[in-house]
Amino acid sequence: MSDRMAVSRRHLLKTTSAGFGSLALASLLADQGVAASGVAMPGNPMPHFPAKAKRIIFLFMKGGPSHMDSFDYKPQLQKDDDKPLPFDKPRVQFAPTGNLLGSPWKFRPYGESGIQVSELFPHVAQCVDDLCIINSMHGSNPAHGGACMKIHTGSDVFLRPSMGSWISYGLGTENENLPGFITICPTLAHGGTKNWSSAFLPASHSGTPLGIASQPSDQARVKHVQNTRLDRTSQRLQLDLMQSLNRDFLETSGPDSSLEARIKSFELAFRMQSEMPDALDLATETAATHQAYGIDSKVTEDFGRQCLMARRFVERGVRFVQVTHSNTEVQWDQHGNLRKGHEQNAAEVDKPIAGLLQDLKNRGLLEDTLVLWGGEFGRTPTCQGSGRDGRDHNPEGFTMWMAGAGVKTGIQYGETDEYGYYAVKDKVHIHDLHATILHLMGLDHLKLTYQHAGRDFRLTDVAGKVVQGILT
Repeated sequence: MSDRMAVSRRHLLKTTSAGFGSLALASLLADQGVAASGVAMPGNPMPHFPAKAKRIIFLFMKGGPSHMDSFDYKPQLQKDDDKPLPFDKPRVQFAPTGNLLGSPWKFRPYGESGIQVSELFPHVAQCVDDLCIINSMHGSNPAHGGACMKIHTGSDVFLRPSMGSWISYGLGTENENLPGFITICPTLAHGGTKNWSSAFLPASHSGTPLGIASQPSDQARVKHVQNTRLDRTSQRLQLDLMQSLNRDFLETSGPDSSLEARIKSFELAFRMQSEMPDALDLATETAATHQAYGIDSKVTEDFGRQCLMARRFVERGVRFVQVTHSNTEVQWDQHGNLRKGHEQNAAEVDKPIAGLLQDLKNRGLLEDTLVLWGGEFGRTPTCQGSGRDGRDHNPEGFTMWMAGAGVKTGIQYGETDEYGYYAVKDKVHIHDLHATILHLMGLDHLKLTYQHAGRDFRLTDVAGKVVQGILT
């Protein structure tokens, strides 16, 4: 290298000091959660415009709950029970089905809105005036694996960052002592870790799993969150030495995203010791709160505990919390035993969900927290299995609902046909759902991009539009 091309480290720092100052300021503003207009950039997360929601809780019903048995009342389906479907079924189906199957459960109107809700959900029904029910959801994949990845990542065939990872990447964290994205008791089936992975986004935006679906939620803990051998001062000295060695290696080897992520993860793990144990300590809650979430009942205690943990995390500034209901013995996937399976599943989640909604509302958290409920698809109005007691997968039309920040309340948006097979009015694709969620969080889905492998990627890929009709 010639003398004219050689640049000393001191000279470089001196001549670029203004640039480093700007980077430091941007980092400080991001850490404080200061909102500003502009494009979210790596290391400088911020909303594109004022957000209506600061955080989100996703209540994921693994397996695909039946919409015409829960929140999409179809009187014509009841009238035509056991008759043939009077129009063509989808060209691609998961499995053959027979005649129409009316809902085994009664519906009745609730609240000032008068929305019809199934007797499967008597507690959530009491909150119906706080719900924005989208009856016209539709996707593209009738298989669990692809559909789960689609609802979580926007893609059913490729490894892509999850919704929680995109939000963490775009907005950063409100609490540097906790992860920005936590998933409670996630299922390891049908995509597994890919459903909460950051993929090609920086690894610090991956979801932090607490427990797994096949274990009781009282075991949903962060392993080794407390060091019983060293005090914090000793740990800090130990960590500082390790981090200095890592940074020295980075300086000589050049950019290494995996090592940079590891450095950040070590720092977060150290800081989590001060706050994670308290966040997970449900014993500090009142007996009345435990009862409201159903933790005092064997049927509801497991999911109730997950919902209460979700509330404790969002009130401490965690951006995205997913709570998964995936009973490993009886999922929402009732190809047979529909009556027994859906009754058991609904009984496990109904009271805890209502308790969560009411608790968030009472604490003023529902004003800036978005709650999303749903599965990877719905079910067919035609029957499957022996004894006319099952429904097949149906991505052509299904229901999800939202509550909280920025959405209209006590409404049903969109429609499926008179039997519930296809979304037919004000259709909402999964890409549209994602675009709308990002919008509520103050993020423009067209601008929230990340360049990888020579092209720009986004959660909504090359599609998606904000559903203006559900926004306040």
